[in-house]
Amino acid sequence: MRHDGVKTLLVRAPNWLGDAVMCEPAIRALKGLFPAARLSLLAKPAIGELFAGHQAVDRVLLYEDRGRHGGMMGKWKLAGELRQAGFELAVLFQNAFEAALLAYLGGIPRRYGYATDGRALLLTEPVAVPERRALEHQTHYYWNLLRPLGVTGEPPQPELALLPEEEQAMGRRLGESGITDEDLLIGLNPGSTYGSAKRWLPDRFAETTDALCRRIKEARGRRTAVLILGAKGEESLGQEIARRLSSRSAVLSGATTIRELMAAITRCALLLTNDTGPMHIASAFGVPIVAVFGPTDWRTTAPYGRDHAIVRQPVECAPCLLRECPIDHRCMTGVSVSQVLEAALNLVNRPGKGAEGPQNGEKLAASRGSAPVQAPLEGYTVFLDRDGTLNEDPGYLKSASEVKLLPGAASGLARLKAAGARLVVVTNQSGIARGFLTLKDLEAVHARLQGLLEREEAPLDAIYFCPHHPDDACRCRKPARGMVDRAVAELQIDLRRSYLVGDHVRDIQLARAVGAKAILLTTATVDEKSREALRAQDAVPDAIVPTMAEAADWIIDDAAQRREPSAVSMRSDLIPPH
Repeated sequence: MRHDGVKTLLVRAPNWLGDAVMCEPAIRALKGLFPAARLSLLAKPAIGELFAGHQAVDRVLLYEDRGRHGGMMGKWKLAGELRQAGFELAVLFQNAFEAALLAYLGGIPRRYGYATDGRALLLTEPVAVPERRALEHQTHYYWNLLRPLGVTGEPPQPELALLPEEEQAMGRRLGESGITDEDLLIGLNPGSTYGSAKRWLPDRFAETTDALCRRIKEARGRRTAVLILGAKGEESLGQEIARRLSSRSAVLSGATTIRELMAAITRCALLLTNDTGPMHIASAFGVPIVAVFGPTDWRTTAPYGRDHAIVRQPVECAPCLLRECPIDHRCMTGVSVSQVLEAALNLVNRPGKGAEGPQNGEKLAASRGSAPVQAPLEGYTVFLDRDGTLNEDPGYLKSASEVKLLPGAASGLARLKAAGARLVVVTNQSGIARGFLTLKDLEAVHARLQGLLEREEAPLDAIYFCPHHPDDACRCRKPARGMVDRAVAELQIDLRRSYLVGDHVRDIQLARAVGAKAILLTTATVDEKSREALRAQDAVPDAIVPTMAEAADWIIDDAAQRREPSAVSMRSDLIPPH
């Protein structure tokens, strides 16, 4: 596609506030790809407000689906408006069939977007939906749609902007509630328009906030105030929390436009929130965030960028993505005040962040004077086989109920995770090609495995699998390196700082092929004859250990040696002779 030939470009924005913020880097990049084009954003009213005056958007077209564009006649009217505008290209970030249909009926000759929701025939340039073998952040999902058009690298931090007069107006409004520029403002966003399942308990929001305000006042003598935010319909929730607070507060729940909400968020030194659209707005303005996650997937919709903390209670049924919890809401009731308070204190203790950093080196956290947490495996990746390495191997694992962790697996992975390593599973699953299980079965197995590990504070960062038959000669089945190469591309892995743990010769051969250090997991005796067999197959590991716990010990010690070449490994007995 010639970029300089496009003069009129229509962009269909996502419908949800948080999705629109996560899409912002891609919209900005799209403007860079088509600098000569007039970019018009077709969006619902709330999203139109969000992008009003945005640097990449020349015009906002409102899709008033609850007004003049409602019903079939309204859709036809909107299509007529698009025809009159004479757009040459439509880029559809919104995934629905309707988005492609409107672009088609609007006479737009080139229609570009993901081939989702059965709409491929309506797109002139459909883009295959990325396979979800590795979880990716939603920001990357939108960004990757543009890679065939020439976008490269990683998406930047989302950015939003306000006019000075909008900020000044919010300052005057807060002043009427007794909140001044001298107050350190803690923002609360306790609701969720998605459903009650995403809401942490109101009394815990209040208790956490009061404790945080007390700590700030005791340590720094700073005046604090609380700003409670929320959508229409959440007014009573905001008032309930305000009544529980002993700290000064102002309630703006249900009383702001989108632009006013943006202006209010920018005034906050910290935002305590559920997984919501305002959370992503705060991220776009660089406001530190403590987000409580329950039924939604923190790996795909967490606030993008740094200076944020996620607090969650690992349970087997999460993420379920349900609006209402059908059982006991354990994912939220399991999150304690102390967990959220600790996360908030860690953020405000960062120099230059949140509450302007600690004064005279003083920390607010209870553990004053403690040494900084060391992360000896920061920047390292540990690739892991699945069956026989993490869980028992019954042959073909067909059901989630059959997943049983091996002794030492959870504790070993938890140690690696605590040391800063990323954990990535690469597993051959030819049972799919053989018809022994379905992709849905495999997804359930992996969800169960992830749930068990999360409960032990050892969550996996990604799972890659090869579904092909051994006779297919694919590029992903181990010992071929396809799964690792994909992980490198998607997760930005440095193979020079990587390890691979497995229980089979092909795992060691894969490690050799990609330049990772190899650890063979086996309880069998490895005598000299066995070593000769390994040498003959170019599968000599760097270490041989009986459990994942000992593999973790060896990896951590080995990484320490890399940093300190003079150090002597405490686990040198595990290194086999070459």
